[in-house]
Amino acid sequence: MNYREVIVPVALVLGQMFVPAQAKEKLTENEPPLYSFTMKTIDGKDKPLSEYKGKVLMIVNVASKCGHTPQYKGLEALYEKYKARGFVILGFPANNFLFQEPGTNEDIKKFCTLNYGVTFDMFSKISVKGDDQHPLYHYLTVESPVPGAVKWNFQKYLVDRHGNVVQKFAPGTEPTEKEVADKIESLLSEK
Repeated sequence: MNYREVIVPVALVLGQMFVPAQAKEKLTENEPPLYSFTMKTIDGKDKPLSEYKGKVLMIVNVASKCGHTPQYKGLEALYEKYKARGFVILGFPANNFLFQEPGTNEDIKKFCTLNYGVTFDMFSKISVKGDDQHPLYHYLTVESPVPGAVKWNFQKYLVDRHGNVVQKFAPGTEPTEKEVADKIESLLSEK
């Protein structure tokens, strides 16, 4: 079978194989699976993650009513500091932990804008764990080089310029901590 013809990722849900609608793009040879996903922005528009090729990404599940919610401020500061060098944050609201993200996409967008001045890319609310886990998070937690369950809101994944997931940071790790900045600096310096 020719790898170029394989549609990835294929997720196993409730014992049935399926290819999710968000993952129907074909990959070229040696292209990371992350780029196969098309996600809905917080405004409901389709956004292929392949549009982020060549960028360093931080993927983070977010919530508006969590003890870690003030991390939005640090995330925005991090984004502002590095965006000119090709750094992008992708925020994915999720209501998986003690119902700490109960709002609609419109509510979430308004909250983030008014309270934290968020300008980084926000996406529609998804599930990051459980039976209804979104295929993107299935990839991140099961198939990526840094697997493991999402522990809580604000778990962070770093992706290099080539689409490879290279590191994750625990929910309690502040976006402005030195270890986070050092890793981002390192990834931004790579060609």
